[in-house]
Formats: sequence, C-alpha cells, structure tokens
Amino acid sequence: MSPTQRAWLLLPASIIVASLIISGTIWWSAREFVEAGQAPVVVADESKAPPSSATPPAPAVDSASVTTVDSPVLGDLNAPATMAYWFDYQCPFCRQFEQTAMPGLIENYVNTGKLRIVFKDFAFLGPDSATAGMIARAVWATSPTAFDAWHRAMFQKQDRENGGWGSREDILALTKTIAGLDEAKVEDALNANAKTYQARMESDLQEGSRLGVSGTPTAIIGDQVVPGAAEYQALADLIDRVLAAKR
Repeated sequence: MSPTQRAWLLLPASIIVASLIISGTIWWSAREFVEAGQAPVVVADESKAPPSSATPPAPAVDSASVTTVDSPVLGDLNAPATMAYWFDYQCPFCRQFEQTAMPGLIENYVNTGKLRIVFKDFAFLGPDSATAGMIARAVWATSPTAFDAWHRAMFQKQDRENGGWGSREDILALTKTIAGLDEAKVEDALNANAKTYQARMESDLQEGSRLGVSGTPTAIIGDQVVPGAAEYQALADLIDRVLAAKR
C-alpha cells in the first residue's frame, strides 16, 4: 500500500473527528433530526436562567451569500434565486427530499433559469458519508456536467445508514456506470486533492453550523432556513417570493 493510499484511507475518519469537534452537540441533535424527520427543538428551562439572560438572535442568513467556491452547483450561475442545500449521502430523509421535492424544483425552476442549487456537505453519519462527499468533489472537479446524474444515482443506491454499501470501491464502481464520467480520472483527482476536498467539506460544515443548520436535509432559500424533507410547494413559495422581490 502506497503512502497516498494509506493517507486516503485515514481521511474519512479525520473528517468525522473534525465534524464532531466543530459541531459539538450538533451530532446528537442531528441524529434525533434524522430519526424524527424534522429539525431538533431545544426547549430552555427558563426557571434556571438568570433574570438578565436573553436568547441570542438567530444568525442572519442569505442564500445568495452562501459560499459557492468549488461547490457543486446545478443551474445557471447567474440565476436570480439560490437554494443552498446541506445534505448527507446516507441520510434517508435526504433521499426522500431528492425523490419528492427536487424533481419539481429542477424542472420548474432550475431548467427555466430561475434557480441555482448549491450543494453543501454535512457529512455526519459515519465514514461512508465522508467517503461519498470526497468522491462527489472529485466527480464535480473532473466532469461537472455529469454530477447531477451521479448525485441522483447515489441516492437511488442508498441502503440503510452504514448498512454495508458505500465504500470507496462501491462508489467508484457506481461511477463507471454514469455516462460522461471516467472512473480513472475521478480516482486520480481523489488521490491528488484529498486534503483540499477534506478542507472544503469541513468548511461546508462550519458554514452550515453558523447559519443554523443542525441536521440533514436543510435548505436555505433567501433568508429562510428550511429544515427536514420539505414539500415541493413550500419551497416553491419561498423561491417565488425571492423572484418577486427581484422584479
């Protein structure tokens, strides 16, 4: 085994450790989020709070200001509306979102030039989540036009959380089946840029945490944070509001 291969094998674990450090209690609240299909809610015990304490204001969000550097993007880069989308390839509610809301968003808003979707990593469910995120970066870097097909195929192949499918070898084998993708180029990019991809994934996690993302899926549209597998119409209404404000 070469030094490069040994280093690559250690990267998924290092991403998970970094995620735990960055997220703190996000890990456990996010697991509750996944099990329940909605965002975790924390209720403060006001009787124990000092009289002068105040709830800190929610962070200001603007989907148009979310970092897009080196992030996969679906749609016109200059589209008037932006949806920033934090997800995990092992998350069952992300799969639900991908199969129910996403097709309508792509057909009615992305394909018509009204919306761009920025894909943001929130890989917290285990080593397979980190591996998938790393390979996604390599797919985007080598063949961005094939990213959408590869991304959809990943969710179609998804099994239960840490259920056995999702290793590097599994995902590269799937990559062979996607038109327009060269598995060898993807693997070369993966080996050559592993540290860079790791840093980008950690940056996505940090950015999401600052903006109130605590689990997957979470979308930000305009100034609204939408946790959970939201229905198409709820998202369409928010997009229409952003579009109307720009007219």
